[in-house]
Amino acid sequence: MSPRPPIPYDFLPQVPALTVESDDLRDGERVPEAQVFDDWGMKGGNLSPHLRWSGAPEGTRSYAVTCYDPDAPTGGGFWHWLLFDLPADLTELPAGAGAPDTKLGVHARNDFSTKAYGGAAPPPGHPHRYLFAVHALGVDSLGVDSDTPANVVGFNITANTLARGFITCVYET
Repeated sequence: MSPRPPIPYDFLPQVPALTVESDDLRDGERVPEAQVFDDWGMKGGNLSPHLRWSGAPEGTRSYAVTCYDPDAPTGGGFWHWLLFDLPADLTELPAGAGAPDTKLGVHARNDFSTKAYGGAAPPPGHPHRYLFAVHALGVDSLGVDSDTPANVVGFNITANTLARGFITCVYET
């Protein structure tokens, strides 16, 4: 097996860093069971984590929050969460904000094919990294809707990112 990249998002253009913190997640540690998927043989809580952030640069007009597994055996990773068009004055999401009925922002369809947070659910084998990221964006809206494919949403997030911060957790079955 080839080694995994040591730095999350090292494949994206460099931007200034946001500070991202959580009451639920600890960088470099295991994804808590509350944030693990509740299907596909998993028995987690499927609850999106609490996140708060600071340090957005001038010109930030909205935010996006994502969770991505670059280690999924798909050839292109696996999107667990895409929440975008969050207002620029928002600096915190409570646990559970990834529910399908959230009134915050817009959920794109993740790779579970749901418009919500979908928790960690790797196949048996090696640990997977889960990159919980907050992206400060220079636009009020990405100009896409909830039916836009995850990779297109990700492209639009990347194209409009002014700053980014993340917490990386691991999980294995």
